[in-house]
Amino acid sequence: MARHLLSHLQVKTAGHGDHYDGDGLILRVKENSASWLLRYTAPSGKRREFGLGACDRSSPKAAAKSLTAAREAAEDARGLLRQARGPIDERQAERSKAKAAEAEKQAAVKGTKVTLASIGRSYHEEVIEPSRTSKHAAQWIATLEQHVFPKIGDRPIAEVTAPDLLPILADLQQRVPETCSRVRQRLDAIFEHALFHGLVANNPAASLKRKLREGKAKRERGHHAAMAYKRVPNFIAELRKAEGTSARCLEFTILTAARTGEALAAQWSEFDLDAGVWRIPGERMKAREPHAVYLSDRAVEIVKGQERQSKEYVFPNPRNEIEPLSNMSMLMLLRRLKNNDTTVHGFRASFSSWANELSIAKPDAVEAALAHRETNLVRRAYNRAQFLAERRALMVAWGNYCTGKPVVRADGSPVTDAQVLEFLTAQAA
Repeated sequence: MARHLLSHLQVKTAGHGDHYDGDGLILRVKENSASWLLRYTAPSGKRREFGLGACDRSSPKAAAKSLTAAREAAEDARGLLRQARGPIDERQAERSKAKAAEAEKQAAVKGTKVTLASIGRSYHEEVIEPSRTSKHAAQWIATLEQHVFPKIGDRPIAEVTAPDLLPILADLQQRVPETCSRVRQRLDAIFEHALFHGLVANNPAASLKRKLREGKAKRERGHHAAMAYKRVPNFIAELRKAEGTSARCLEFTILTAARTGEALAAQWSEFDLDAGVWRIPGERMKAREPHAVYLSDRAVEIVKGQERQSKEYVFPNPRNEIEPLSNMSMLMLLRRLKNNDTTVHGFRASFSSWANELSIAKPDAVEAALAHRETNLVRRAYNRAQFLAERRALMVAWGNYCTGKPVVRADGSPVTDAQVLEFLTAQAA
């Protein structure tokens, strides 16, 4: 029987309907899909169609590859038929066998006193490895192997409680908050998996999110070490010499007076670069309200320079583009630049001191630019309506100050000669 009747170009351009490659192999094209199937006579004498998978027609090369794979799969199926074995029956038998093996495995698991580590590794093997990239899957289990399993992994999972997990995560939150968040999410997934299979009565990881947020709020009430605003322009000049995502993210954070987490998790969907606005959704803000950040020219330039590094995050993790940059990266950069007396969050205080001491804008506008929550609801609504233009002028002025350009206040007045002299003296120091 004739075979290989289709060329890869015919596969690429085939219209609606069935297209025959010979000896039962058919390309079936519908409105929004294309797939391969093998039409054959089963050992029982019944005519059947065996699906061989989708056909990729995105390019001539892809069509050629799909055609070759379909022919190989069809030949494997024909080999089974030559042995009087139907390919559909074989596939169903394999699925039944796999399902029985999984049921046997789950029964064995339920019959033993399983530990947190054993269930975590089992979940990683069954769910994470097949569904993630090899790199992400390795990182997924590595964080648990490093931070959780050595401390509590040998405990029976049914006996692990939220108070057992909280000290581990609280310590991580103090040192590496981003890792803490990932570990909590991974523990949550493991306990949900165990709950589904009847291995635990509840999910202790689910209650930790609020407790960790409460602990974080207590720490944030203290003061963060800040750089004197007179030193900021010189620091920015040094920072611009540094290469890498961490340096650009830190510079962007300073220019926008944003909180660390807001900048690290900045996503492309939040930016309107033509309008020079970064709109942060409420769920990512400390006050849980949407916030608009008006961008200076340099801030826009930084964001444009990050294009094509990640589809989601403006400042992606260099080791894994589907995750944001680690919050420790900017702090470590500060240390490498020998600024041990400064924190990233402290630059918000630098901005506030500069804006208020030099009367760049009204105090209410400065507070609005910092996304500080106004407790008076009427006053909050008024501020939101009144200070949009002033906030834009304020951020432009801050960007000019940081990059050594002339500074104009929000009301259009230039900084006085004495203040300009003070500014230039600080730059030369």
